Amino acid sequence: MDLNFLFKILPLLLEGAKMTVLLTVLAIFFGSILGLISALFRLSRFKVLNGISWFYTWSIRGIPLIVQLFIWYFGLPSLGIELSAFTAGVCALSVCEGAYISEIIRGGITSINKGQNEAALSIGMTSWQSMRRIILPQAIKVVVLPFGNECITAMKDTALVSVISLVELMRKATILDATYVRSMEIYVTAAAIYLIMTSSIMVIIYLLSKKFNLRGEYSR
Repeated sequence: MDLNFLFKILPLLLEGAKMTVLLTVLAIFFGSILGLISALFRLSRFKVLNGISWFYTWSIRGIPLIVQLFIWYFGLPSLGIELSAFTAGVCALSVCEGAYISEIIRGGITSINKGQNEAALSIGMTSWQSMRRIILPQAIKVVVLPFGNECITAMKDTALVSVISLVELMRKATILDATYVRSMEIYVTAAAIYLIMTSSIMVIIYLLSKKFNLRGEYSR
């Protein structure tokens, strides 16, 4: 390992890491919105909404993310819809994360005793008020750990957007390797940056779990 070379490439890799963090934040943000909507649809009494949610989670979770990226970036232009690499990457990651987060949220909601919802309805609350005031606040505590796992997975999955030429950490490492042909130093440094970023998420989730007195472990 040449330390001088490492110090030379580190700022360049960190530029790519900024894009990785941005993609992760956007994917989790939009994925959480999609996931919450999908989870509520899946728990709905209306069969149409239930079916839409089921099909969404079934199809998206069953298709590799790299294929989804290709559909968004290379497939949509055939329909007259052209997206930039960044937009396609955010859309693919968000939709994919939404399917997994949907199941996490649904699991958290269904873990709450049904009697609490019935009690809320019996005192005059609407179903929405019961969900917002009684069920969701408790479900949040249940989903903290699995949601943290999904955040880590989302950050690692951003490496796949390099296949559509979006310059994040992995793509930046590939470009540097093509320039300097020093694979070991470049990819080990990139791996270390990924490890630091994912470990930071682990620390945040650990602190939240301590705050809420939760127990669990990271699955991925």
